[in-house]
Amino acid sequence: MQSDLIKKGVERAPNRSLLYALGLTDEEIQRPIIGIVSSYNEIIPGHMNIDKIAEAVKAGVRAAGGTPVMFPAIAVCDGIAMGHIGMKYSLVTRDLIADSTEAMVIAHQFDGLVMIPNCDKNVPGLLMAAARLNLPTIFVSGGPMLAGHLKDGRRTCLSHMFEAVGAYHAGTLDEAGVRDYEENACPSCGSCSGMYTANSMNCLTEAIGMALPGNGTIPAPYSARLRLAKHAGMQVMELVKRDLRPRDIMTAAAIHNAETVDMALGCSTNTMLHLPAIAHEAGVEIDLNTANEISAATPNLCHLAPAGDTFIEDLEQAGGVYAVMKELTKKNLLDLSVMTVTGKTMEENLAEVRNLDPEVIRPIDNPYSQTGGIAVLRGNLAEDGCVVKQSAVAAEMMVHEGPARVFNSEEEAIAAIYGKQIKPGDVVVIRYEGPKGGPGMREMLNPTSAIVGMGLGSSVALITDGRFSGATRGASIGHVSPEAAAGGTIALVEEGDLIAIDIPNRSIKLQVSDEELAARRAKWVCPEPKIKTGYLARYAKLVSSADKGAILQ
Repeated sequence: MQSDLIKKGVERAPNRSLLYALGLTDEEIQRPIIGIVSSYNEIIPGHMNIDKIAEAVKAGVRAAGGTPVMFPAIAVCDGIAMGHIGMKYSLVTRDLIADSTEAMVIAHQFDGLVMIPNCDKNVPGLLMAAARLNLPTIFVSGGPMLAGHLKDGRRTCLSHMFEAVGAYHAGTLDEAGVRDYEENACPSCGSCSGMYTANSMNCLTEAIGMALPGNGTIPAPYSARLRLAKHAGMQVMELVKRDLRPRDIMTAAAIHNAETVDMALGCSTNTMLHLPAIAHEAGVEIDLNTANEISAATPNLCHLAPAGDTFIEDLEQAGGVYAVMKELTKKNLLDLSVMTVTGKTMEENLAEVRNLDPEVIRPIDNPYSQTGGIAVLRGNLAEDGCVVKQSAVAAEMMVHEGPARVFNSEEEAIAAIYGKQIKPGDVVVIRYEGPKGGPGMREMLNPTSAIVGMGLGSSVALITDGRFSGATRGASIGHVSPEAAAGGTIALVEEGDLIAIDIPNRSIKLQVSDEELAARRAKWVCPEPKIKTGYLARYAKLVSSADKGAILQ
């Protein structure tokens, strides 16, 4: 066993003395020692129940003959961090989580791992760590939040809450209406109830083969979530016994499966940052260009919030992620030979699965669209690509041309939107918010929600080298690469320049001549870094561009 390095032989007597100090018995020390990576904390609704999940996992490990030992992983709530300097610390935690988990696991020589993440950066951070460490590992998340209910009975969620603020500024919703959303949008523990980033990534842990069925969709308050956690604890012991490791599971074929399921589900654009980073740690290199190839072949089968009015609990009732995958098998869009943490192939896992609600999961012959939920656009404004969640874009905004309204920070843009300075037809450009320029690549849920809430969602586009929450909808185009701070063309855009967006043809163009752009580039000077000390300053020096997954180099 890996843990023999800390418990076998006279030379390890000092190590064993510290294990005895934990209260462990000889019997417990002799069993496989399983690290339980718990992201429990008391500031995130998606993590407030993870102490219960961890105890259930530990019970499962003990039942199967192992010794569970828990240690923590940090987490940031993107919703609470939204709209202020705290959002700069969201994406960057993905690498802190991966690095700190690596340090803990190698220092203490665990035999296997159970990862318990839930919110946006925990899931990819721990998947990165799992691939890097390559010890037998299984994932079980804290689970999704239930949808909220307004006083009039309508179901609601966090994206509606953000848009309600925009509606208030537009004068279409009063303070009592905002209060109704505020008190009811987030009614339970769990990751926010739509197909936002947290739920996107938790669903993709199933698609990539690293979690048991139901991990992405069983609601956090349900007792079935505790049973799932116990089974995950039991199953990690089987993975240790069989020496089945993450790199046996997270192969190129499995990652391709995850990208395909991503398109069918209509996941968050943040998956276009996280999947390349996870693949990189697994020794698999994927190109952003493959996203359009996969999208072209993959019908979009789900319109969960914010794209539609169904929620993760509805997806669970319809059969979950596996039911979506079952639909995809009807056109041979998945590699079913891949191994999973169930100890079976994906083909075996899907054998008895059925789509239980064709209104929530469209049959593959009757999709919402023939192409996937995400598109990568290219052109002189984004030579290395940019990303849009096309399944959440109004039909009239799929092709759009309008004058640029240029802002060098999110705060400037928000002030202009709420000040009613943005008009129908405009293209809002927010720059110097990329991985280096931010630093930290903030999410722009506040400005996108403000645009929708003020009734401009079907007439105004937003383009940024930052990124978007999975709760964003509308013609919101992020991850512009190269970013402004790296001298990308987005740094050269001037107020009033025409920008042409053509999502069906995957094109984005600044309607300015090459000669004029060359003249502007000759005059351009990169602004001073916004932050010069601490972790963010170090992050800015090491981080790659968004099209590479914003990995640390």
